[in-house]
Amino acid sequence: MTSTKKMKLILNQILVSKKLIHCILIAVIPALIFYSLSIIRLKSVGFEIMEILRDPAQQSGESSFRGFLSNIGIWLWVCSAAISFFFVLVSDTIINKNSKGLLLLTGILSLLLAVDDFFMIHDRYVSQKICYLVYAIFIGFLFIRHFKMIIEIEGFAFLLAGILLASSIVTDIIQSKIPLDYQYVQVIEEGFKFIGAATWLYFIGRVASSTLVPTKGS
Repeated sequence: MTSTKKMKLILNQILVSKKLIHCILIAVIPALIFYSLSIIRLKSVGFEIMEILRDPAQQSGESSFRGFLSNIGIWLWVCSAAISFFFVLVSDTIINKNSKGLLLLTGILSLLLAVDDFFMIHDRYVSQKICYLVYAIFIGFLFIRHFKMIIEIEGFAFLLAGILLASSIVTDIIQSKIPLDYQYVQVIEEGFKFIGAATWLYFIGRVASSTLVPTKGS
């Protein structure tokens, strides 16, 4: 086969109309709309173009590692949400359909926590008590709704993640009463949250892996 024919074959494989349309509709257009509306909206409330587009570290001249652990913590929430939603969408791989409901709830909760952490919702926009109450009710419902499955798959990780995240919340609420410098209280509070987020990601990974259909010969 000549190089020209090979190139033509490759292009034919790449430029499949069905795949092109699917990619543009699912990825390109939504991304373009979100990108454009974000610029228009933020500019309308007073932000400059470069303030919208550039990373805070670039704008301030500060180190890229400023807020490092906080940013990694957000990654943990995002990864948890991504794994959960991926397995919900790829439902053909799920043996027990109840797992789909559990993963949908863990995905929603993980996404809420990621958005809260990223935009500092409970610090700036909504009362901490309201946010914490919503999270407590959500995770309580999740636990009651899927109690048997959670216990069977990874009860310890779920319990540990809950304890660590609850400890972070309690530390935040009573921090003014703790006889330590503020920075040390923050180390404790953020440590509970970071390790809790990592444990939560582990729990979701275990739930997701338990739903996979075994391959032949395994």
